[in-house]
Amino acid sequence: MNHSNVVSEGQCDEVLLLGDPRLRIVCHAVEDFGSPEFQKDGERLMRALERFRAEHGFGRAMAAPQIGILRRMIAMNLGKGPFLIVNPVVSIRSPEKFSLWDDCMSFPWLMVRLERHIKVDLTFFDEKGARQVWTEVERAVGELIQHETDHLDGILAVDHAADRDSIIARKVYERHRDYFDSQVDYFITPTISK
Repeated sequence: MNHSNVVSEGQCDEVLLLGDPRLRIVCHAVEDFGSPEFQKDGERLMRALERFRAEHGFGRAMAAPQIGILRRMIAMNLGKGPFLIVNPVVSIRSPEKFSLWDDCMSFPWLMVRLERHIKVDLTFFDEKGARQVWTEVERAVGELIQHETDHLDGILAVDHAADRDSIIARKVYERHRDYFDSQVDYFITPTISK
């Protein structure tokens, strides 16, 4: 895939919003990495991620079902351009957890306080079908992986809310950020400079 053309080629898909039943479907594995359909879907997903980042000023990853592609794929951009994670499996989750305010492209107007595992190991395939293993993934990427792999199983961040006061409007969070950040152990670091 030509990553340099990811943003400019063709129309991008709209991100499905909270309540859309397609966000609750368990996705199927990619089996043929050479198929034109897989290549097209991967490019669509990366374009959609880059478009969202350009429009909203945040967003590090997007799962395929968020644009209606029911495959086990995630587009990720950690600040150096988009790439694909295909058929990811979180193989190890530490028993220790941490709390954070999480957000999601499918409900960008909300923030959700939840817990994630401190360390995870991830096995996946890259866009060419080569197996990759990430061990003891750093917290910033680890929480992101947990969020995105949940999407592939029809699970959303709102399903993990700590309690009834843990889903708030993003505008309220931004207005009182110090107060809300004092309630968690970790803060998401943006990959887009403002």
